[in-house]
Amino acid sequence: MADNLIARNEGGRTPITVRVREACRLTGIGRSKLYELIAAGEIEIVKVGTITLVPVASLTSFLQRSGS
Repeated sequence: MADNLIARNEGGRTPITVRVREACRLTGIGRSKLYELIAAGEIEIVKVGTITLVPVASLTSFLQRSGS
């Protein structure tokens, strides 16, 4: 599942980061749980002003660790 987390966008590129809402949709993790995982250091984020971005690599890594 983690390998196929993100489909390529219209330009043929895989996004490096996604917003929290998209991270929840892609993983099936609820918003509150995602923020718990972020607070626990399980999932990384990048703040750009007031926008919270989640690196796709962090989501993939978390899912691979959790699945084993």
